[in-house]
Amino acid sequence: MPGHLLTVEAYAALGEDDRYRSELQEGNLVMSPSPAPDHMIAMGELFAQLRQELPAGLLAILDVDVDLELAPRGEPGFVRRPDLVVVPRSAVDRIRRDGGILRASDTLVIVEIVSPGSRRTDHVIKRGEYADAGIPHYWIVDLDRPVTLIDCHLAAPFGYQDPGPVTGRFVTTEPFQVGLSLEGLFPG
Repeated sequence: MPGHLLTVEAYAALGEDDRYRSELQEGNLVMSPSPAPDHMIAMGELFAQLRQELPAGLLAILDVDVDLELAPRGEPGFVRRPDLVVVPRSAVDRIRRDGGILRASDTLVIVEIVSPGSRRTDHVIKRGEYADAGIPHYWIVDLDRPVTLIDCHLAAPFGYQDPGPVTGRFVTTEPFQVGLSLEGLFPG
């Protein structure tokens, strides 16, 4: 659809495509190839660790569309497909009942694992979009040794603040208590 800007609703109506990961940026359809095996393994390991520690009522979901709610309904929109999100079970119940996709307002944590071609997108563009969307926590995981995690937390009106990259073990109490082995994310 060259030259045609999409709304969130039009994007959702495109359906699934297993060959590419698609996102919607200011109404423009952005396609990228599937992540490399190491990236996918790290996603799975992170999901497994996180799932063990999530409080009741919260769900971790891999590779799912999130409407950033940055554009009025019917206008060219923003949909990102993060590597992992943490949302309340009620958000998934709403989608089962009413259809649609996850919303930024549903999301407690978004996680992006940096790929060689996504470094600027993950650290700058998505960081700004996720902050503008009001997502309270954005974790950026970099698999380059040593594996690091940057815990960005929303500090309105300043956007995201972070204490810098963490190595070894990431521990936090916000938005829930969790401890993650970062080296355990790296395959091999």
